Amino acid sequence: MNVNIPGLHNSNKAHWQSEWERQFPEQFVRVNQQNWDQPERKSWVTQIEDFLQDSDTEDFVLVGHSIGCASILHWWCTYQKPIKAAFLVAPSDPDPSDFPEYIQGFSPMPLCKLPFPSMVVASENDHVVNPKRAEYFANQWGSEFKLLPNAGHIEPISGFGKWEQGLEWLQQLRVSSNSNSLPK
Repeated sequence: MNVNIPGLHNSNKAHWQSEWERQFPEQFVRVNQQNWDQPERKSWVTQIEDFLQDSDTEDFVLVGHSIGCASILHWWCTYQKPIKAAFLVAPSDPDPSDFPEYIQGFSPMPLCKLPFPSMVVASENDHVVNPKRAEYFANQWGSEFKLLPNAGHIEPISGFGKWEQGLEWLQQLRVSSNSNSLPK
């Protein structure tokens, strides 16, 4: 199962996360947050845990976008439950002093090496994370790193609706994770 963890304002119907849920409803589900417009780390992490708590998480790939990526990292640092993999797209950088004040509690970004396969996909011109910073995150997490040219925030306004390449990368991550033993 692939578990979508959208970012600020949720993923609208044209977003690749929503497209994938419509295209493959048996393979994708979404964690819904109580407040999409003012993300707060503790609440968002709790929502992820509430969604996953009665499930066998070892076959789940968490699919994050934007601040949803930071939510995944904070969830893992808090609960340390085994998952199959994490697909982290356009991760927001919550650490700069000019990060929006209405997004609270996500700094500092966790920088631990992840014990499961992961991939970070970033853009050369994303307004929420510098590509060098995204690559730094990927290196700290032990993630494979993909850098897209001029892809903005990797969302519909930047031309990413169905996003077939992302779906292929997610499938590659899922397949490669089958050869890795996961922590119990």
